[in-house]
Amino acid sequence: MRIRKEQDFDEKDIEMIADVSDALAHPVRLRLFRYIMQCNKTMENVCNKDLVANFDYAQATISQHMKKLVQSGLIEVKKQDKFSYYYANLGILMQYINVTKRYSVI
Repeated sequence: MRIRKEQDFDEKDIEMIADVSDALAHPVRLRLFRYIMQCNKTMENVCNKDLVANFDYAQATISQHMKKLVQSGLIEVKKQDKFSYYYANLGILMQYINVTKRYSVI
């Protein structure tokens, strides 16, 4: 079986697929991301204390998982006064879905 030469993929696309896939690969991060998306949909602000209050995880655990989500680009952080608020970056999510679809087509 021959492997076709990759077309229409640059290193940036492959890195993005790997980063986002890695961020979504843990059940805790999926739950956190979904919760933030739902809160954003209803225009609710979400900060770290909200996540600690709604999930049965230590604050340090939540912070580590949020760091991974932020690094992947799936979550954006906006600082307001002394709080940091989290917002789902649906643009990155849709880009990930579209590039992954293109990548999976043989």
